[in-house]
Amino acid sequence: MRISFLGTGAAGGVPLYGCACIACSRAQDQARYQRRPCSALIEHGDTRVLIDAGLMDLHERFAPGSLNAIVLTHFHPDHVQGLFHLRWGRGAAIPVHAPPDADGCADLYKHPGLLDFQRLAKFEPVRIGALTFTPLPLIHSKPTFGYAIEADDGTRFAYLTDTLGLPAATEVFLKSWQADGLALDCSFPPSQEPLRGHNDWTLALASIAAVAPKRTWLTHVGHALDAWVIATAPALPAQVTMALDGESVDLGRSSAQPC
Repeated sequence: MRISFLGTGAAGGVPLYGCACIACSRAQDQARYQRRPCSALIEHGDTRVLIDAGLMDLHERFAPGSLNAIVLTHFHPDHVQGLFHLRWGRGAAIPVHAPPDADGCADLYKHPGLLDFQRLAKFEPVRIGALTFTPLPLIHSKPTFGYAIEADDGTRFAYLTDTLGLPAATEVFLKSWQADGLALDCSFPPSQEPLRGHNDWTLALASIAAVAPKRTWLTHVGHALDAWVIATAPALPAQVTMALDGESVDLGRSSAQPC
């Protein structure tokens, strides 16, 4: 299974418009540190599935017929805004699997165009080509799913973004599931203030320790977290790294090394 992190940024991205902090200044000078809307491409054999659709150039990145499906974590704009242009294309319908959110985002439901929305249910697996996606409930301000993704060779990868900690049932599932890899929301530096909708550094590391994946990539990173990391150079546990836009990883049952 190959995971490509197409975007690793929190809403607003890095550099943040109008910000001159150390992280935003670095990203303006060095493109490798830019963070676009959080999304990933999952590939196994001939199966290609896009998780989240916040990138505004989806119609340029993916030729017609090149995706088996799009899977959404939730309907906040930074995770679906790329669909607004894509839907007006021509050709075969694109399956879009999503949590059961009656409101969705603006008029995507009313005028779906090419998009064939299909509602998922928590803990009920759906098969997409050579991959099985199990929706895992997360803690956020809209109905939100993470996904436990298993390839037909047994490789397991969990994608959990936009969450504040983990619901008990999701944590229990992941403990027993034993993921080869995990991508986890880590939006903020350690905070003494109440958190809203997203993990800070401390909570993300606690969740990783609880579910014990073989490897973890921190994603949905905000500019304040990047700035804190630059300033403090905090130690990370072994096999935990901060994901970067454009990074690809090959996972297998016996290996979880970056390619």
